[in-house]
Amino acid sequence: MSFEIFLQYCFSGITLGSIYAVVAIGFNIIYNTTGIINFAQGEFVVLGALCAITFSRLLIPVLPFALAMSIAVILAVVITTFIGGLIEIVFIKWINNPTVLRLVIITIGLSFLLRETSLHVWDEKVRALKYFTGTEVSSISLLGAHFSPQVLWVLGVTAVIVIGLGLFFRLTLTGRAMRACAASSNAARLCGINIKMMVTISFMISAAIGALAGCVTSPITQTQYNMGSSLAIKGFVVAILGGLGNSFAAVGAGLILGLLESFSIVLLPNAYRDVVAIIILLGILFFKPSGLFAKKEESALKEF
Repeated sequence: MSFEIFLQYCFSGITLGSIYAVVAIGFNIIYNTTGIINFAQGEFVVLGALCAITFSRLLIPVLPFALAMSIAVILAVVITTFIGGLIEIVFIKWINNPTVLRLVIITIGLSFLLRETSLHVWDEKVRALKYFTGTEVSSISLLGAHFSPQVLWVLGVTAVIVIGLGLFFRLTLTGRAMRACAASSNAARLCGINIKMMVTISFMISAAIGALAGCVTSPITQTQYNMGSSLAIKGFVVAILGGLGNSFAAVGAGLILGLLESFSIVLLPNAYRDVVAIIILLGILFFKPSGLFAKKEESALKEF
């Protein structure tokens, strides 16, 4: 394998890993506040992308391209955020002392509900948002390897999400309240923190991050109504691989999974690429269920 091809696989893996990491961060935000594994997280990514595609097709003919795309992405994120909050209020909030199994089944059911709704609203066609910079054939050359300018958008938005969330959880009162819920919901309740409000906010933030990720990645990956399940599985694997609840570790785990998938093409047919994620998940669950970057003592305190 030449150095240029090796570098090409690296860029592809980093791009895939960034997408998986953002989905995993959505898992972690809800898990940290509620203990819920939200298997509808992948649907937020698809919903955000489909909404942005629809709005962009309406706005691009009448507005400058950059302004139309900005408004389309903002509207998609706002609508998906609202739906995320609405789902929590309608299907999750009313449950008293839920078991993990019950919540898993509910979120899987919500995933089916969102998927079928998307099918009826947008049909089964594959769609794609326009490239933010350049076109389908535009490329940037680096050390002999070539990649799309959209990859820089994916990496940049992932970095902004990770840094923004870090600042939000450390510097804002709401972020600190959510961290208190993660540490001990009973203690947080005794301190006067509105637990139910924090849970709703966690769903809304998670939906917003998923929608933004869907908008940025849609030009590269394209979007279809049934892509959410695959993204949810990959995001869940990355969340487990990094250590459930640790968003910074999810970035490292996402890059590892993305690179493994990318280089797996050298040894396996492309159709078997998804098998890599399942093998990694089984390996982690058997040999290091706390994740690669989590301490056993911290994992022992988790309820899941």
